[in-house]
Amino acid sequence: MPTKEEVLQQEQAHFDSAWLAREGTRSTLADAGSAAGGPRTVVAAVRKAADGRLQELGGSDDAVAFGRVDIGDDVLYVGNHVISNDDFDTLVVSWRAPAARPYYEATFEDPLGVSLRRSFKCERNTIQDFDDVVFQDLARRVAELGASAEEMWGINDALLSDLEAGRTGEMRDIVETIHQAQYKLIRSDMQQLLVIQGGPGTGKTAVALHRVSWLLFNHAPDLLPEDVLVVGPSDTFTRYIRSVLPGLGDDNVVYRDLKALGPQKSTGRNEGTSIRRLKGELRMAQLLRTALWQRVRFPERTEMLTVGSGFGAEGFSREEIEAELPNHIGKGTYTNGRASFRAFLQREVEARNPRGPGAAAAALEAAVERVWPSLSAVAFLRDLFGSRDRLLAAAGDGFSGTEIGRLFRQASDKVSDERWSDVDVALLDEAEELLNGRPSVRYRHIVVDEAQDLSPMQLRSIARRSESGSMTIVGDLAQSTGPWARESWDDLTAALSTDLPVTVQPLELGYRVPRQVFEFAAQLLPYIAPGLKPPTVVREGPADPELIEVGEFDDFDISARALAAARAHAGSGRFVGLICPDRHRRRLEDELKAHDVKWANVGSGDLDSSINLARPSESKGLEFDAVVVVDPEAIVDESEWGLRHLYVALTRTTKYLTVLHSGTPLPLPTEHVSDALIELAEVRGLEQTALFDAPIQPTHAAERTAEGVASGSVGTVARHAAPADSTSTGSLNVVIATGAARALAADLRQAVAPHLWEAVIAELRQELGLDDS
Repeated sequence: MPTKEEVLQQEQAHFDSAWLAREGTRSTLADAGSAAGGPRTVVAAVRKAADGRLQELGGSDDAVAFGRVDIGDDVLYVGNHVISNDDFDTLVVSWRAPAARPYYEATFEDPLGVSLRRSFKCERNTIQDFDDVVFQDLARRVAELGASAEEMWGINDALLSDLEAGRTGEMRDIVETIHQAQYKLIRSDMQQLLVIQGGPGTGKTAVALHRVSWLLFNHAPDLLPEDVLVVGPSDTFTRYIRSVLPGLGDDNVVYRDLKALGPQKSTGRNEGTSIRRLKGELRMAQLLRTALWQRVRFPERTEMLTVGSGFGAEGFSREEIEAELPNHIGKGTYTNGRASFRAFLQREVEARNPRGPGAAAAALEAAVERVWPSLSAVAFLRDLFGSRDRLLAAAGDGFSGTEIGRLFRQASDKVSDERWSDVDVALLDEAEELLNGRPSVRYRHIVVDEAQDLSPMQLRSIARRSESGSMTIVGDLAQSTGPWARESWDDLTAALSTDLPVTVQPLELGYRVPRQVFEFAAQLLPYIAPGLKPPTVVREGPADPELIEVGEFDDFDISARALAAARAHAGSGRFVGLICPDRHRRRLEDELKAHDVKWANVGSGDLDSSINLARPSESKGLEFDAVVVVDPEAIVDESEWGLRHLYVALTRTTKYLTVLHSGTPLPLPTEHVSDALIELAEVRGLEQTALFDAPIQPTHAAERTAEGVASGSVGTVARHAAPADSTSTGSLNVVIATGAARALAADLRQAVAPHLWEAVIAELRQELGLDDS
């Protein structure tokens, strides 16, 4: 049996041969343009084809392979790109090729004929080490130890090495570390609506992007990179992920930011939750349609429409025009209808005066404009939101007076000066379709990441860009926040579904978030996503969560302590996420600037190699070596989705977590119950211990005690209630609801006369979106 050193030499010889073959191909392709003869167009075509093939080779410093599988007498090397020698012998197969499937899918339970799976650790094209899995031996060890598949096969040295590497402002590919369950999703049928539900650290975004690469490879030449659209929630996120596919050899895939998916991107207009919820509802589509066609009407305060002037002018009565308009309204797009009406007027003018010169183009256009104004999406929506009369006329019985009041806003003096919110973008896109039809470019496959927050109107915007309904949808219901926070994928799949099958598939193994961190954060799950199965985390982190109690917060103290923690991590070469609520943001920005610290504002689309300041909502989907979470209680209190925002913030790290708190590092709902609610709980027969005295949950029960952290000290355990079972959670909900109702009733009695109570309650239902319930 050869020694490890001898095996390394044999493997390196193969790597060297494959490298020479690849670089020989590179040299040939580099000279292809100059070697080609004939017309310039032929030379250009040859050069373009050669350049495309060059991109598929990867870099000259890249290792030729990262793995090997032995199947019977056959040895197969797996790498990013296929490599063949001059005799057309395959030296390395692409990870996307069907032949590579056993490398990813073989297990001790079903080895698929694989006797050996070897993964290489390389520095450029030099093999530093390798890790072997001999499936017969693995099956025997599993049987002897009674270990789970996840424990024996869920994580390997290649994955550990990748996770130990520092994060940067760009996502990396995971070709070398794709797990069996991930690979099955990557290579699943293109013709479906695939929803991937994945908790923090399950690799769902990477799976979706590698699925694109796999589809492009296996469906070429029918599927081209330009046929694929990747939609992210923000410009920051899109920048973060867009280097993955080019690194796999797949350039020219189209990326779009959800805030720019339309004729006009968001300009950052701020709007409240109720208006954002309203603008996301499907009934807005009908409102826009009605409002647009209502712009077509005979001019007021006149009974004649005149085409031209002076001798030869032709007049059309109100009755004539109003009788004709139904032949053009609602049949096709607004723009096509306008062109049809214009053609009608031109024919009529010529028919009435066959020997005349006909209507001048300018005169004809002026007449058409009076009846059927030329509109852009931005001009139409600005006019609509800036007019109560137009909103009321279009709303009919579909909207309340309060809702019309929410939609109304003062229009800017110029269309170009109008500011647009994130939710306006989908409405502008809807208007664009009504005006000019569906987008001219539609895609054969669409990937949507962080899809758990999308509104029905945003889903319509995405669906109209799909050629067939083939999509990969990625998200986590436990991280769903905002006006359209959801508990299941049902409404989303219903909105996007076509004749294609719908598959909702969870990723059940978590790799990237350390076990200690996830166990700490997962105590929120019974409250934020009680029906969701959390992923099984298979990796230990380098340290327990660092919980720093700083006493009662003041802006200066918390900012100084947070900055010190972030700088300590950055000083160790870590990519840091500094996640804070709005309450402390201004002071933190001032502190960063005052200390001349290099930092990036994630909300502005930036990611830096050092410290990155973000709100919890802005950090979704991002990964950092270290995360500093500031004031969990303030995060929870800032919005009705505060617990989910906190869950997002805590799970952005791949290594280190620091939490700065004022005594409650993990504020669960029970910690906010008032004395009045305790009394109410006792009246209802609930023990106070059910609310407050549940045992503390340390992140590792076997390794830690449940002793609290001393004031001002750093520790890993803090006082927080254990996740309640379904019974206590239900009882607690009753307690909270009843107590809240009593508090609101007391306020109502003090503030409003009794004869107005019913009206106030009716308005409150509308504010909460309960009108139809």
